[in-house]
Amino acid sequence: MNVFLVVLLVLAGVALLLMEMFLLPGFGIAGIGGFGCLVAAVVLAWLWIGHIAGYVTLAACLVLSGLAIWGFLRSHALDKMALDSKIDSHVELANNKLKQDDVPTSSAEEPTNH
Repeated sequence: MNVFLVVLLVLAGVALLLMEMFLLPGFGIAGIGGFGCLVAAVVLAWLWIGHIAGYVTLAACLVLSGLAIWGFLRSHALDKMALDSKIDSHVELANNKLKQDDVPTSSAEEPTNH
């Protein structure tokens, strides 16, 4: 039962951290909960199972978190969530003699009103 709880906490922690990083904006409840689950898994493995299990759980948390983030980035799942549209419209200038490249873009080139 102790090992099952530790494994469950590690998996829940990694899942919550992935949700926080890629689905939910900001640093919120899911991130804190995920980090708390990982810390609780390491502490419980250390106390209930032994020191070697604590080290193994710590290593598993670090490796699984890294692999989960790497795998999620490689899966191109973010491409489906990101906005991917191109704007091909253009603006007609008031004076047709000016080309779009001739229009001043910085505030230093604009006339000042005194």
